[in-house]
Amino acid sequence: MFDPKMLAMIFFINFAYITLNTLRFMLTMKGYRYIATLVSMVEITIYIVGLSLVLDRLDNPLNLFVYALGYAVGISVGIAIEDKLALGYIMVTTILPANTSEDKNLPIILRQNGFGVTQTSATGLEGERLVLEILSPRKSERELYRLIKEVEERAFIISYEPKYISGGFWTKKVRKRRSDVK
Repeated sequence: MFDPKMLAMIFFINFAYITLNTLRFMLTMKGYRYIATLVSMVEITIYIVGLSLVLDRLDNPLNLFVYALGYAVGISVGIAIEDKLALGYIMVTTILPANTSEDKNLPIILRQNGFGVTQTSATGLEGERLVLEILSPRKSERELYRLIKEVEERAFIISYEPKYISGGFWTKKVRKRRSDVK
């Protein structure tokens, strides 16, 4: 029997559960343990309600399909929400050909835009290189890439998320922000 209200309820319950599940996982990975704990309480409650609805109605394969559809859409939405929140920091290593006017300007431009930059000289397969280590909030990630590519289109860029940050430019900046909030 086709029950649109039941199908909608199954979809939205599983959609909400999986969206929260995805966010909780990402919050946990980024060190937001207390928020993740609270999200998990809501998540498991929704999960039990949704699963019981489907298990009580396994005679209709459409219920199972809608449950799975809610799961898939929930993952996509959870990832999109986390991407918009952009929690945490990224570390970007940028390698530039050395001895060009651009390699001298890029660290200055990045610093003027609020990015912490440490620069070192290196040797690559094709000669001298300038290596920039840049720490950035994830919220500024796209802006950072845009600035780098504007100045030096040939830049080689690698990014990753650091697990632990201590000392230096960012620690002072974060500590100052926290004291301004209090």
